[in-house]
Amino acid sequence: MLTLIGLGLFDEKDLTLKGLEEAKKSDKVYIELYTSLWHGSLQNLEKLIGRKIEVLRRRDLEENSEKILEEAKSQSVAVFVQGDPLVQTTHSVLVSGARKSGIETKIIHNASIISAIAETGLHPQKFGPYVTIPFPEKTKGRLPESVYDIIRMNGARGLHTLCLLDVDEEQKRFMSVEEALTILSQLEDARREGIFSLDTEMIVFARAGSEKPEIFFGKAENLGKKNIDLPAVLVIPGMLHFTEREALGRTSPDFE
Repeated sequence: MLTLIGLGLFDEKDLTLKGLEEAKKSDKVYIELYTSLWHGSLQNLEKLIGRKIEVLRRRDLEENSEKILEEAKSQSVAVFVQGDPLVQTTHSVLVSGARKSGIETKIIHNASIISAIAETGLHPQKFGPYVTIPFPEKTKGRLPESVYDIIRMNGARGLHTLCLLDVDEEQKRFMSVEEALTILSQLEDARREGIFSLDTEMIVFARAGSEKPEIFFGKAENLGKKNIDLPAVLVIPGMLHFTEREALGRTSPDFE
């Protein structure tokens, strides 16, 4: 049996009762912490479930997932996943591999930034595909064409683009809002086509799921000067409905 358990947005307190029960009765428990900055305590989580938890690195799921699948053939294996288990393609591939091997699977869903972004006041149904802004050294200093194409496509359709910020968990490096905005502002084609510039109005949603989430709305240039806590995401808005703009005005102290 392979069970993926959503951790939710911020810390171990976001764990659902169903997720807690599944983890307690599992023979082996793993956790992945490389997709975002998690503010939870691994020690507290281990106390909650009464099990030792092994931390997975990116390569353990993307390159060496056979080990986990082999274990799941003869025992119950649980994997804690940040947010909702099936938002990231890696986890969907793991589940698909398990099912192809005849391994029973179970998914315990939880909150994800994909749905939580509505706290900003933006309408979830007005989002197009989301992107991840990668660290420049991973892409030889250039934003991948696929990322640019999605931002351009969403903009042409009047849709919002959710931008996730890159994480290098092994190096304990988390992309800041300032870094992400700098990378986007260097896109000459985006500036020329009016898709993005330092004058573009954007939304920043930080510390989602915490006691004190932060929402900022303003020009990219101004947002880049702020000291914004992580984890955070950016939104390049498409056509803002008047109710969205009103909501941003109520929630953001930087409404312009």
